[in-house]
Amino acid sequence: MARQHSPRFLKIVEDAKKRIHEITIDEVKAKLDRKEKFLLVDVREESEYAADHLPGAVHLGKGILERDVEDRVSDLNAPIVLYCGGGLRSALAADNLQKMGYTHVLSMDGGIRGWREKGFTLTKD
Repeated sequence: MARQHSPRFLKIVEDAKKRIHEITIDEVKAKLDRKEKFLLVDVREESEYAADHLPGAVHLGKGILERDVEDRVSDLNAPIVLYCGGGLRSALAADNLQKMGYTHVLSMDGGIRGWREKGFTLTKD
């Protein structure tokens, strides 16, 4: 069950969503099925990622993403898809990456909960 978020948190997410681009779960699944080249980033906490994650995803938690992303992705034009539990933290992360100069950043609306609800494959390392 999704947790209740505070109004102030939801307000900053709503503001970020005005500036970012979102992608649906089905669109991400289609990209993976077509074996498109993009970096799929799970921005959840390490324990959430360890429990399960999308196939091919790398972990760069929201707490370290901005600090460590340049070590992983030096090309500001590289395609990046971010996801979290429901699409809120990934929206904030996408906004920050755009502020850092990344130009092809997408946030997966619905997050891993939506992915799970559709019965799509998840993996553990």
